[in-house]
This record gives sequence, C-alpha cells and structure tokens, in this order.
Amino acid sequence: MQIELTPAPFPDAPVLLLIAGLGGTGNYWLPQRAALSEHYQLVVYDQRGTGVNREPLPNDYSLADMAYEIHSAVLQQGITHYSVLGHALGGLVALQLALDYPASIDRIAIINGWLQLNAHTRRCFAVRETLLRDSGPTAYLQAQPLFLYPADWMAANQPCLEAEEAMHNAHFQGAENLTRRLNALKAADFHDTAAHIHQPVLLICSRDDLLVPWNCSVELHEALPESTLEVMPWGGHACNVTDANNFNQRFLSAMSALQQIEPSFQKENV
Repeated sequence: MQIELTPAPFPDAPVLLLIAGLGGTGNYWLPQRAALSEHYQLVVYDQRGTGVNREPLPNDYSLADMAYEIHSAVLQQGITHYSVLGHALGGLVALQLALDYPASIDRIAIINGWLQLNAHTRRCFAVRETLLRDSGPTAYLQAQPLFLYPADWMAANQPCLEAEEAMHNAHFQGAENLTRRLNALKAADFHDTAAHIHQPVLLICSRDDLLVPWNCSVELHEALPESTLEVMPWGGHACNVTDANNFNQRFLSAMSALQQIEPSFQKENV
C-alpha cells in the first residue's frame, strides 16, 4: 500500500495518521494539512480500493482488514507509535486500530463517528445505494454533497462542488469496491468493545450533520472510558472542510490537552 509521510516539523514530532471516510482518498484532508503539519508528522493515504491503491476488494472485506492494511504500511515505515484522526468510516477504523494494536496507538480523534449505524444513517445509505445501483455513479456523486455539506455552504461554493464532482467522477473507486467498503461500515458495532479502548479519544461532531446525527457522538462518548466531546454548531458531516479554521483550532487545542493523558494500559505497565 502506498502512503505519504510529510516531513517531521521538529525532532521527535508525534505522528498523526489521517483516515478519510467512505470516499477513501487522502485528498479529503487538504483543509487540515497545512495547520496540522506544523505540529505532527502526517501519514496520509488512499484506502485500499481507492485512489492510487485501487484494486478489487474481496466480498468479505472488513473493518479489521482496513486496520491491518494501514497498520502494516505504517510499521513498514519504521513508525511504531502514532495517533489517528478519522472521519466517519475513518473513525471506525481508528477504533479498530485501538482494539487490534493498542500498544501502537497513542490517541484517537473521530469526526462524526458512532458506536453502531444509526437508523437514520442507514436510511441515508440505502438511498445512496439505490442511486448507485439504479442510476449509476454520476447520480450517486451528484447527490453526495447533500449528505456532506450544509445547504448554505453548498449554495456559496458551487464552483468547488462542480470541481469536486468532476474529480470524483474521474477517479471513482467503482461500484463493487464502494459497496464492499460500505458493507464493512454497516457491519461495524462497538457496543461490546468500546469499553476496552483505553486510549484518550477526542470526539468532534456537528449539530447539523444530515448523515450522522450528532447524538451518535454523544453515545460514543458515553461508551468510551476516556473521551472528550467537542460539538460544533455548524458544518455538516464534513465540518472539517466547511469550517476548517474552526475545526483545526478545536482539534489542535483539544489534542494538546489529551497529550497530558496517558493511555490507561500504559499506566498499568508503569
């Protein structure tokens, strides 16, 4: 798997892995890269089945597979400890990494995540799957911004949306890969395992998220042993894109506070 490492901003800078959502590509994080690269060495990548790592995915593709693939790629770069910032599906992969490789994961931040797929979110995905199946990738991609961005932001950013749609059309991951990655997302359930995640976790959500209701982050916050919840009043599902400056400031401030908290499994080993 191809991954990108940014230069370390200073000696022994902490490493931060960025994991996108269902779109899967690393360019999702463009609004964060400049701000975060001053504080972290970033690991950015296109998930397997997307972008430069596009290849056919197996029918039984799972969240554990996603975690294994990126963890193996990070280890190959000689990185044994890192934190994770994940958006939606990427946040689920972050939780899986914490469960499967706890000694390597320092801290986690999740944007608009959940314990188990909410009924409303499941309905939204069903609509999107119907569009993909019955009307094709173009219709699917035309509808995608409706689930990601606030209406006022979309109205003010039409040229950006048109360019984004053209890029996604040109680099579409394929219906089969998208469906298999979506099936892995829908199967994820952390109700019985969240209590075993002992890393400090930052949860950031947006109250006006159309795809994932913000109370899903509240439920996740209540299930995790060590978590902090930041609620943004506006920004939609992709609040780190639509309100990037606000998001970046919140993230850096909250993560700085989490740096003072040791994962409980490390405390137990002292």
